[in-house]
Amino acid sequence: MEIRAYQPEDLEEVYRLFYDTVHSVNRADYAPAQLDAWAPVEMDRSRWADSLLSHTTWVACESGCIIGFGDLAEGGYLDRLYVHKDFVRRGVASALLKRLEASAACQGCGRVYAEASITARPFFEHWGYRVVKRQEKPLRGQVFLNFVMEKML
Repeated sequence: MEIRAYQPEDLEEVYRLFYDTVHSVNRADYAPAQLDAWAPVEMDRSRWADSLLSHTTWVACESGCIIGFGDLAEGGYLDRLYVHKDFVRRGVASALLKRLEASAACQGCGRVYAEASITARPFFEHWGYRVVKRQEKPLRGQVFLNFVMEKML
C-alpha cells in the first residue's frame, strides 16, 4: 500500500469510494434514507474538489487503485476518513489516520477531532480518541447520530 497526496484527477474515484463505502459499510447503523442523504448519487463536484484541495488530503493506493482517503481541515479537524469496502480491517484507515495526525502535528495542532459515525466510533476509540459529545446532526432532511471525538497530540 502506498499513501500519497491527493491529486485533482482523483476526485471521481474518491467520490465513488465514498459513496460505495457509506452505502455498504454504514448500512448496519443507518437507515437507507440516511445513507442516501449522507452519500447522494449526485454530488456537488466543485464543492468536493475545493474541499479536498484546500485540506491536507491523503489517498491510499494499491495496484494503482485508490483504496482509502482522508482529509484534515484547518485547526485539526479530521473531515473525512473512508476505506473501500473490500479493504476494511486491513490497516488502511489506521495508516491514513497516522498520516493525518502527523500532518496535524506539523501544522502545530495540539489535537485532532472528528465527527465520527456510529460505525466509526470504535475505530477512533481504539486509537485513543474520546467522545466529547453525542450529537444529532441534520443533513438533507435526515437526522444523524454521531459523536464529536478528539485526541490530544
